[in-house]
Amino acid sequence: MKITDYPNRIGEIYGTFIFLGLVVYFFAMQFLGLLHVIELRLLNLPIMGVGIYLALMQFKRTHRGHLDYFRALALGVSTSFIGTSTFVLFLFIYMKLHASFLTSILEGEALSEYMNTYIATFAVWIEGIFSGFIMTFILINFLETDKVS
Repeated sequence: MKITDYPNRIGEIYGTFIFLGLVVYFFAMQFLGLLHVIELRLLNLPIMGVGIYLALMQFKRTHRGHLDYFRALALGVSTSFIGTSTFVLFLFIYMKLHASFLTSILEGEALSEYMNTYIATFAVWIEGIFSGFIMTFILINFLETDKVS
């Protein structure tokens, strides 16, 4: 079985790839001791961007080169939604199993007394959803999509 055998599951397939990329990046940052450096979350964008780009290109390949603007927008957002949501679920479980992880991240944060696992993972989820939307918007404006008349 190949990925091209599932032309209607492109969002789920590449969303899973985004999830796997984010998990590998998470563990790499943990191994390097850099999880507390919040600015490094910007490197999530290339992972998200590559996943969305590959999903859009796969759609074009499996649909005879046709990709209209709104279909591209829907596909990119759904791909990033799936990748982000599954990563947040992973992060939630990880935080529940390793309570010291959240504590170590919140040291020195201004609003740490109001933060818990639910709020932290919700913030990551919102950040990921908006990042995926913006990345999709940027990518489809540089790709050749079919014109809407």
